[in-house]
Amino acid sequence: AVLTDLGLEAALSALAGRAPQPVAVTVDLDRRPPEAVEAAAYFIVAEALTNAVKHARARSAKVRLWRENGRLRIEVRDDGLGGANANGHGLDGLHKRLAALDGTLAIASPAGGPTVLYAEVPCAS
Repeated sequence: AVLTDLGLEAALSALAGRAPQPVAVTVDLDRRPPEAVEAAAYFIVAEALTNAVKHARARSAKVRLWRENGRLRIEVRDDGLGGANANGHGLDGLHKRLAALDGTLAIASPAGGPTVLYAEVPCAS
């Protein structure tokens, strides 16, 4: 409901407030993205933060969203153990959700950390 009523920034701030670790959220958008893009962005951040705690045992995370060259860019960085498999089953849903919107997902997660998830999706409107 927060996403629909108040937008992505408010929804991500609420999500960060419920996280068991400190999460810094920076959103730099001049206007709301289309509804499908907002929903995908929220889902991506929620899943990335869940994985940071559940698998990487992160103590903190940073979320950044911005619009550049007609694309919504999303970066989630945690200070966990790393070792996430970018092609693993757990991240498959994120790949599919983004692909449905002609978006992309990249993950850098060396053993020992940190993990950085980077996603982008067309967002011309």
